[in-house]
Amino acid sequence: MKLNQHPLLQATQGTHRHVESEHYGAVGAGRKIYIQAALHADETPAMLVAAHLRQQLAALENAGRLNAQVVLVAVANPAGLGQYIMGAPSGRFELGSGRNYNRGFPVPYQEIAGKIEHLLSQDIDANCKLIRTAWGDALRATRPMDEYQSLQQTLMLLAHDADIVLDLHCSREAAMHLYTGESVWPTIEPLARYIGAEATLLATDSQANSFDEALYLLWVNLRERFGDRFPIPDSSIAVTVEHRGQRDVSYEMADHDATAIIDYLTHLGAIEGTPRPLPALRSPATPLAGSEQFYAPSAGVLVHRAAVGSRIEAGQALFDIVDPHSGQTVTVHSHNNGVLYMRRDVRFVKPGDPLGRVSGATPIRSGKLLSA
Repeated sequence: MKLNQHPLLQATQGTHRHVESEHYGAVGAGRKIYIQAALHADETPAMLVAAHLRQQLAALENAGRLNAQVVLVAVANPAGLGQYIMGAPSGRFELGSGRNYNRGFPVPYQEIAGKIEHLLSQDIDANCKLIRTAWGDALRATRPMDEYQSLQQTLMLLAHDADIVLDLHCSREAAMHLYTGESVWPTIEPLARYIGAEATLLATDSQANSFDEALYLLWVNLRERFGDRFPIPDSSIAVTVEHRGQRDVSYEMADHDATAIIDYLTHLGAIEGTPRPLPALRSPATPLAGSEQFYAPSAGVLVHRAAVGSRIEAGQALFDIVDPHSGQTVTVHSHNNGVLYMRRDVRFVKPGDPLGRVSGATPIRSGKLLSA
């Protein structure tokens, strides 16, 4: 294993942060796999999964079983990891600006398209290499204005030339679920089986430019521009893995999830060996635009009426909001048949507060599909 440190732009005098990347296997040996944890820095389960992955990857490397280069970033957001408010970690947003650490990653496809158009050919592998080189050049030419942009640049440089990208997160209270692109779902589907995803949400462009989306969206955009003339691959096959909820931290769950990822990489041929037989898919993938999102109509004590991961039917009661003064109760019902894949962890709400989400097979939303 080789350990690299990537300094971030200094935020203020006296502070120095860096991202550490661990590199397993030989550079150029087969495909490149990139795995990062806790870009939202308060999503602790992902970091424990990364710790378990480290142990397994080191053992596989020592045994000569890696057929790919694997890059692991166990702490993807050292800046957010240091943010606390009155003792409570707050790693989703940069507190100084309010920017979400997993939104607004650049997708410079127009700049790249202008540089490569006269160099593309009918050789899909050569086109892939050409695009990756131009993308790396574009990223390195960017001059970050602050630590936030420096972090984005660093992570994109580490991941832009990877074939498979796993971005490990978690939600508030949630079942295991995935977010990925429609075009790359066939390659991600075995991971959903191994890891036991209760829901998988698909979108080509959620208009959020999250880390995983920015990676595969560049290839989608280039294919839309050049696909009728030149073959453009799905090269950055990226997925966000939501490792349940923030309190779901245990050795057992982390070991299960890390082993599932190793099974998946073995299934892809990145690890030498016989993969475990594919389990059944727990739920079919559904459009992200089909997920129903629920909001509090009034203030009060939130009482959950359904467990995360449970199958929901249209009309089923999901949430009660109890007015502590009058005792009056308002019940929120589902309009979807699907899976309750995440819900709120705070048990008192104000009007407009998000309550949870149920997957659905039919698109019902448009525009920005991910929350801030």
